[in-house]
Amino acid sequence: CVCVCVCSDQSYRSNSGGPADPKEGRFGNGITASYGEMCYHDNSLVSGSLEALIQHLVPTVDYYPDRSYVFTFLLSSRLFLHPYELMSRVCHLCVEQQRSGDPLLDKVAPKLVQLLTEWTETFPYDFRDERMMRCLKDMTHHVARGDEYSWRAMQQMTQRLIKRLSALGQYEEAVAALSAVALERPASLKNKLTSAQRADAMSVCDDPFVLAQQLTHIELDRLSFIGPEEFIQTFALKDPLENHKGFFRKRKTSNLEAYVNWFNRLSYLVATEICLPVKKKHRARAIEFFIDVAQECFNIGNFNSLMAIITGMNMSPVSRLKKTWSKVNTDKFDILEHQMDPSSNFSNYRTALRGATQRSETAHSSQERIVIPFFSLLIKDIYFLNEGCASRLTTGHINFEKLWELAKQVSEFLVWRQVVCPFQRDRRILQFLVTSPVFNEDELHLASYESEGPENHMEKDSRRSLRSSLLHRENRS
Repeated sequence: CVCVCVCSDQSYRSNSGGPADPKEGRFGNGITASYGEMCYHDNSLVSGSLEALIQHLVPTVDYYPDRSYVFTFLLSSRLFLHPYELMSRVCHLCVEQQRSGDPLLDKVAPKLVQLLTEWTETFPYDFRDERMMRCLKDMTHHVARGDEYSWRAMQQMTQRLIKRLSALGQYEEAVAALSAVALERPASLKNKLTSAQRADAMSVCDDPFVLAQQLTHIELDRLSFIGPEEFIQTFALKDPLENHKGFFRKRKTSNLEAYVNWFNRLSYLVATEICLPVKKKHRARAIEFFIDVAQECFNIGNFNSLMAIITGMNMSPVSRLKKTWSKVNTDKFDILEHQMDPSSNFSNYRTALRGATQRSETAHSSQERIVIPFFSLLIKDIYFLNEGCASRLTTGHINFEKLWELAKQVSEFLVWRQVVCPFQRDRRILQFLVTSPVFNEDELHLASYESEGPENHMEKDSRRSLRSSLLHRENRS
């Protein structure tokens, strides 16, 4: 098949949305005509000018864009222009339609309401920008004037949007408050026995399955507040030529970053729990307990907590505790490490993820629907997809094949994000997991040396340096 570009001053669109599906859009003679410049290959949109793609988003009397196109373009258009700029252009095109005086334009209003509904429900965080809300208000005035049904639908849509943004604000305040509590240092680092008197994980919950369930609550709660656009906004400034206005200097990725921070916190919590106990048998028991928790996370489909636990147990302050590890049966841990082995681009994990996804698609219970990916790898995959493909072709067209692929990866995440955790909440365990103070890296190393003394001159020098540094910090504070 050849790739055929058609420039036209008219719109040749089918009533169903021509193309009604991304894989459709070719006439019998192999040529697709569409507004502006659009390019198709094997019946799929592969590129187009920015203006043509914007026009393709706007409904007309006999046309509504396919939902997959709406999601894909709203997701990745922010690589080329600010959502507010896109909203302004859409608004302008709608006003121009009204000014044409077409008596059939009353049929357009419900379609415009549908487009705005898809936008506000899928990308509500775009509307934290006051300009977006003003533009939405203007759109309400233009598209719903004289149409009571559309007016009512717009009001309901706006109320749902405000409710969602309010919930987001409350969530962000709660995460900030929890983070502030978690940053409090353990009572005393000079006396490990005093530090060890704090409640530990097994005194709060001695059942690995229950702890894995509570970890899954935290994962799904935090996943639910990540906007799909945050994946794109993490690299929205990578090409200064395409983003010359620098509209994402303050990148709106706070919920995504908070989720990554949760992964790091869990890793450090596991390492702290292992390094704190004074007695070797208690440290060994802590290791065995978290191996069992990791196994339960794997069974649930919670790969993010699984990887965070493995990461914590592989930190050097933990891994160097050879006398402690000698008391542990590591067979289960070895299997879990094999499942998350980074070799061959995490091929073992990707196989397990596909299995969990298939289980989710045919699930008979809400528990079977749970899929929580290893999040840092998901971000890495999307990052390298963006870096490895040009956003614009040499013709100046936007590379829509790349946009389809970005949308495919992000839309899969949206399916996983929608799952409601079926397990009963235990507030005491949840509170412990998100607020219990954890050691930083230096404190972990020092606690490790206190558990099992330095084995060589390098470790002795390290311990001496850490003691001096931490003592200096405590005196300053």
